[in-house]
Amino acid sequence: MQGVVPPSEFIPLAEETGLILPLGRWVMETALRQQAQWRLDPSLAHLGLSINVSARQFLQDDFVQQVRQALLHTGAEPARIKLELTESLLLDNVDHVVTTLLALRTHGLGFSLDDFGTGYSSLSYLKRLPLDQIKIDQGFVRDVLLDPSDAAIARSIIALADSLGLDVIAEGVETEAHLDFLRTHGCRTFQGYLFGRPLPLADFEQMARTAPARGAPGAA
Repeated sequence: MQGVVPPSEFIPLAEETGLILPLGRWVMETALRQQAQWRLDPSLAHLGLSINVSARQFLQDDFVQQVRQALLHTGAEPARIKLELTESLLLDNVDHVVTTLLALRTHGLGFSLDDFGTGYSSLSYLKRLPLDQIKIDQGFVRDVLLDPSDAAIARSIIALADSLGLDVIAEGVETEAHLDFLRTHGCRTFQGYLFGRPLPLADFEQMARTAPARGAPGAA
């Protein structure tokens, strides 16, 4: 058996072949159904869930309807769901993206901009998009203790998010030293191997019931 296959290996192939669309719909349905089940468990009902959405999936004409139907079908709680979008999405049609996000917002969903600062960031986008959160890419976090430029970028993103009233989450946090640096500069939410590696669902639920909340193990 091949074991766990990282997204960096199978997502590009799924995008290239078009399988990202049925895969994305399956992920959406499965994640929302899981969140609905957590709502029934007092020890897990507090959990939020982030769902990665590809640009190709998001730009479908019926994407809002797909999400609405999935919410109704599964009984998930929209207030505990964030859709994670990549900066590449903003290249195609910012007006369309804003319209779609506003339509999804009426159903109670939140939004996070993934891998911020790695490609097509623009402050004008942040002003127009109804975001709740931006994520500091792990490429900046990895060398934040060694590279003054990465440290400056991480600090700037944290300060920018704070000034715009957005939450910020740091990806790729793997050591206590990374955590201390980010906390010192105002970051309060984290994701990375310091908090946990990918786990089977049952193992994750057990960890969530017993471990103190220190960060975010990952996203769907």
